[in-house]
Amino acid sequence: MRSEIWVPEYDTPELWHKEISRRGFFKYGIGSFLGLVAMQHFGSSASQLDQVIPRAKHCIVMFMSGGPSQLDTFDPKQPSVENSGPFLPIPTSVKGIEVSQHLPQVAEQAHHLSIIRSMVTREGNHERARYLLHTGYAPGGAVRHPTFGSLTSYYLEDSETKLPSCVNINSPTYSGGFLGATHDPFLVNNPMEKIDDLEYPELMDTNRFRQRLKMLNNLEKDFITKRSGLGTEAHEAIYKKADELINSPKIKAFDLNEEPTEIKKAYGMNRFGQGCLMARRLVESGVKFVEITLDGWDTHENNFERTKELLEVVDPAYAMLIKELSERDLLDETVVLWLGEFGRTPKINQNDGRDHHPNGWSAVIAGGGTRGGQVIGSTNEDGTEVVAGATGVQDLFASLCFALGINYNEENMSRSGRPIRVVDDGSVIEELFV
Repeated sequence: MRSEIWVPEYDTPELWHKEISRRGFFKYGIGSFLGLVAMQHFGSSASQLDQVIPRAKHCIVMFMSGGPSQLDTFDPKQPSVENSGPFLPIPTSVKGIEVSQHLPQVAEQAHHLSIIRSMVTREGNHERARYLLHTGYAPGGAVRHPTFGSLTSYYLEDSETKLPSCVNINSPTYSGGFLGATHDPFLVNNPMEKIDDLEYPELMDTNRFRQRLKMLNNLEKDFITKRSGLGTEAHEAIYKKADELINSPKIKAFDLNEEPTEIKKAYGMNRFGQGCLMARRLVESGVKFVEITLDGWDTHENNFERTKELLEVVDPAYAMLIKELSERDLLDETVVLWLGEFGRTPKINQNDGRDHHPNGWSAVIAGGGTRGGQVIGSTNEDGTEVVAGATGVQDLFASLCFALGINYNEENMSRSGRPIRVVDDGSVIEELFV
């Protein structure tokens, strides 16, 4: 485990990575020689990781927009602790691991989960933090970084599936950035409603559509010839993908009416629950990355009432997703991540709320070859600071890349010709895999 040395509150990225740990020791203490050896496995700094074979083929992210309270979800404190709040800790399927009383179904799946209780970031502003948590980079400058979903699409896209490689459910997010529009997420605004543009318009049959598409191609041929480049290439590719999607039998993955009513109800008859069900169907059909968003976690007021209501939505959907992925032998090849853009303060404010807290919050990982049934890192007794295993966002991204077999040290060229690493100076979280 990593050392119990911590850095000051609202630290910088440079300080994150000075944490004393096996990762930090290899990275800073031994230096260049072992760095060369470690490059044999995606830049990994731990020899044990060299023996780990990446298994994940898909990634599902459940994003809790607004920032959920770690104390009221996955890092509960004892009732005697000041500011612990009214929620009680409950036991899980793993002895010694407790979660909030409002996550009883998730508690039964704890043997699949790695709970990271020591996430840190310098970003306490929603927009900046969301950008960081979606791209692995702090916003700034002229570079438009791709989302992690777009990176997954870029590296793992399977042209045979005919489905989008990257799908976002319930909320628009950031784009494919300098990787291009072909890796933009496909947006499902509401999984409980019919998805627009997934079938031909009324009174339009296949032959008629083909004729119109041919006319469009003829009209655009001259334009594309004179203005060749990334934009026009993406334009052509997007039309081709749309045509293939409409005509693919796998398009049924988006149709939740194919599911038994009891399964739909088990996930929860709401946008998040049905989004999680759709995510399971999509990865079954070959989609590489799915993100489902649940908004409403910015609980500056009435934190406990609002968090309880949100957990009533999260608990059945999250638990059912893990359970079904496991039963269908998909969990080992699907890495599942639950998190928000930051956590919330242990201190309860005058409005019975909790404020922004980027310095010591929780993220949860399951599947994809990761070890379940463990807690990684810890906060102190009242949750105000991390005392073991401080983990930066870049470390989390490096770990996801490692699980998916993506070289997180690889560089891609931005539109301006600047080399940008897949992950900005992150290290794999060793405990997830060994």
